[in-house]
Amino acid sequence: MIDFDGLVDSFYTALYRFALSLSRKESDAADLVQQTFYIWALKGHQLREESKVKTWLFMTLYREFLARRRHDDRFIDIVDGDARLVESPHLSPAAIDTLDAATVQDVLHQLDARYRAPLTLFYMQQHSYREIADILSIPLGTVMSRISRGKAELRKALQDSIEYDGRKVVHMERVQAHG
Repeated sequence: MIDFDGLVDSFYTALYRFALSLSRKESDAADLVQQTFYIWALKGHQLREESKVKTWLFMTLYREFLARRRHDDRFIDIVDGDARLVESPHLSPAAIDTLDAATVQDVLHQLDARYRAPLTLFYMQQHSYREIADILSIPLGTVMSRISRGKAELRKALQDSIEYDGRKVVHMERVQAHG
């Protein structure tokens, strides 16, 4: 039997970060995590393999997020257009040096959820492709393609961000003082 308090201590932060990356709102993220642990309290005893607790929690949180999004967007059709190809722009090392974690996270939050979720699970939560496929209930190949396309979208958005920030800089001539 898994200790509930120990479970919360072990997974709260990681679940909250994932929920925040999905919902983009602190209050919604906290609600999603709370709902996930509530569902665990109701149904966690049904889990047969204790080694699958992490995957179960992340999958439950993701399904709750989708359910809420479907509820909120009940009149909008969301079509998964994975068929388009996104060219991967090159980021120069100098451009990468100008980025900070907050900028990358802001750009990540602007990505479409179908790319944001797998990227967050892979890079920020260190889940394997197989675990991500289980959590998101999608085929392994789809996970791989969404991570690849998500990285390309992220690179493009970061490049745009760098170019935009570069236009805001005013270059001034250096005047040598005489004297």
